Amino acid sequence: MEADDKFLNMGILIVATLVVAKLISFLIMPRSKKRVPPVIKTWPVIGGLLRFMKGPIVMLREECPKLGNVFTLNLFNKKITFLIGPEVSAHFFKASESDLSQQEVYQFNVPTFGPGVVFDVDYSVRQEQFRFFTEALRVNKLKGYVDQMVTEAESDMLEENFLLLNIWTTSLNGGDSGVVDLKYELEHLIILTASRCLLGREVRDKLFDDVSALFHDLDNGMLPISVIFPYLPIPAHRRRDRARKKLSEIFVNIISSRKSAGKSENDMLQCFIESKYKDGRPTTEAEVTGLLIAALFAGQHTSSITSTWTGAYLLRHKEFLSAVVEEQKQLMQKHGSKVDHDILSEMDTLYRCIKEALRLHPPLIMLLRSSHTDFSVKTRDGKEYDIPKGHIVATSPAFANRLPYIYKDPDTYDPDRFRVGEGRRQGGRGFFIYFLRRNFELELVSPFPETDWNAMVVGVKGKVMVRYKRRQLSVD
Repeated sequence: MEADDKFLNMGILIVATLVVAKLISFLIMPRSKKRVPPVIKTWPVIGGLLRFMKGPIVMLREECPKLGNVFTLNLFNKKITFLIGPEVSAHFFKASESDLSQQEVYQFNVPTFGPGVVFDVDYSVRQEQFRFFTEALRVNKLKGYVDQMVTEAESDMLEENFLLLNIWTTSLNGGDSGVVDLKYELEHLIILTASRCLLGREVRDKLFDDVSALFHDLDNGMLPISVIFPYLPIPAHRRRDRARKKLSEIFVNIISSRKSAGKSENDMLQCFIESKYKDGRPTTEAEVTGLLIAALFAGQHTSSITSTWTGAYLLRHKEFLSAVVEEQKQLMQKHGSKVDHDILSEMDTLYRCIKEALRLHPPLIMLLRSSHTDFSVKTRDGKEYDIPKGHIVATSPAFANRLPYIYKDPDTYDPDRFRVGEGRRQGGRGFFIYFLRRNFELELVSPFPETDWNAMVVGVKGKVMVRYKRRQLSVD
């Protein structure tokens, strides 16, 4: 009995000692001065995942009014801190790669782009590969690409695709009028021109249907769940992996054929084949394939999505549509029917219409970085927060572009808000809208489209049905 009492007393003494030590530590030890952001309240373990999978924009709409423009979401063992608005997101865009890194957070692209390119290499190699992209998109190259776009858009194949594919044609006009899904046709047209300008003549002339189907499987293999579990053995990922393997085989054959024949083409494929690293090493066939896939993903989605939104808004807002048509008439009086890179760059009104559509509907709704150092931010109402090293840092152009203290009437389509300080125009993305407006009268016959928040690259939900009638734009 005495032994039991002795052990009990010892246990009580130990517990009391720990409690007192904890109190003393709390009272005399310096407290952390870190001003950490508020945390979204969720269920333990899977709560953060459920909120994230529900949709980042939905979550931001719910949490920003409660928590402000800086807050953290716990996602398994990761902490994602959101910085919303220009006051707190400036560091996100200005910080060096050593402070805020892309590589860790964009690893989910590796199964699609392939090993040894972009986010599967260290920063120094990635910068050299980005130099290859830059050289392939210099103005002198873009001018040649626009010429190819014009050829593509005016070719017999496009006439067949645009007028006969998925079109209900009227018997009276023999195909000069009908109803078409503008979204599908722009997607198809843009991948046609991308095939010629980026992937090469061999793909465009002989392998387009095969390559287009494989890219479709690659595209559908990039899902929201892929961000967290890129190698999850689900059907979409298996189709993605098979498509990636077949694409690699196709491009290896094309590259080998060009090299053995000593043939050179004016396209991005050729630029990548001829690119060399600073140490003189040429690109490998695997690297060229990965860079091509990355280039198509970067351009095809953004161009088709933005073109579709621009077309839908112009058909809804007749005042801006009239201004775009009037601009086309003035350019035709000045240049005739000729179209090239420089003439596209003169389309100020069309440029503003595209820019406003892009403000309202940026295809990439969330951008990510991995924080390698501590940093601080200050909100517009004076609150300061310390963002710890190790956090994933996120910002959302889609949400920030609709903040009412930045843009007046932020949900209203108003291209004239960019009349001042619009910056340098690029002559490529607006080509497809220009082509439709000069050659067709268009009328939106389906309801104005909704946003497809479930897609990885956020675009237009459903069809955008348009009634068209062929015309020759008069300059009178």
